[in-house]
Order: sequence, then C-alpha cells, then structure tokens
Amino acid sequence: MKTMENTSRTLELLNDLILINNDRIEGYERALKEIEESDQDRDLQPVFLRLIDDSRRYKMEIGTEIQSLGSDIASGTTIGGKLHRAWMAVKESFNGLDRRGLLEECESAEDAIRNAYADALNSDDLPAYIIDMLDEQMQEILDAHDEIKSLRDSVH
Repeated sequence: MKTMENTSRTLELLNDLILINNDRIEGYERALKEIEESDQDRDLQPVFLRLIDDSRRYKMEIGTEIQSLGSDIASGTTIGGKLHRAWMAVKESFNGLDRRGLLEECESAEDAIRNAYADALNSDDLPAYIIDMLDEQMQEILDAHDEIKSLRDSVH
C-alpha cells in the first residue's frame, strides 16, 4: 500500500507544479500585455517570452511523467494560492506599475515558484529520476529569479 500512497503523493506534487507553471505562464502573458499597452519596457519582452517558454517545457516534462504514472495532467491554474499567492497578486497588480514595480512583482512570483519546487524536492515521495528532472528545472528557475532581480536592481 505504501507504493500506491507514494504514487498518489507524487502525482499530487507533480500536478501542483503543473498548476504553478500555468500560473507563471499566465502571469508573464499578462505582463507582456501591460508592456505592449504602455509601449515602454519592451526590452523585457524577450525575457518574459523565454520564461513562458521555459514553463511550457517544464509542463511537458512533468506531464510526461504524470502520464507514465497512469494519471491525467491537471489543467487550469491554482485557486486560492495553495502553493503560492504571489502569481495571483502579480496578475492583479500589473496595472499602472512602473518598471521597478513590475519587476518587483515578477520577482515575488519567481520566489513563489522557487518555493513550490523546493517543497516538492524536499518531499520523500518522489522517485530519484523525477527529483533529477525537477532539480534541473529548479536550477533554471533560480537563474530566472536572479535575472529578474538583477533587472529590478538596475532600475534607478
């Protein structure tokens, strides 16, 4: 029975990561709309597009593992911020933000996805090969966080 419990917990953790990546995609898509409408900060566009693409790739990798475990992939976004509330705040708060404010919101959201991955990686319920995959994704997420923070800190 322990194996079924582990598989169930693994699926729950992986689906949570699917949902937070959906939130990340939606958040950066919203940020892109804000910078398009304001006609400023267009230099952020390639950064946001890359982070969207990264999350789509993460979802595909995670989704493949979910399907191999015989389950369906979660769809939608998180509700109520079980893993995080930051992306929800980001999606609501972009209006009227200056460059620094926009990047501060993005950094908070990157903190949230980083924390969600850290929680999953600290779980005893994941097989080693999934931990390896998530650890690679986590390294990229840490790099993205540092990039957003550096962009924020460069605003005078």
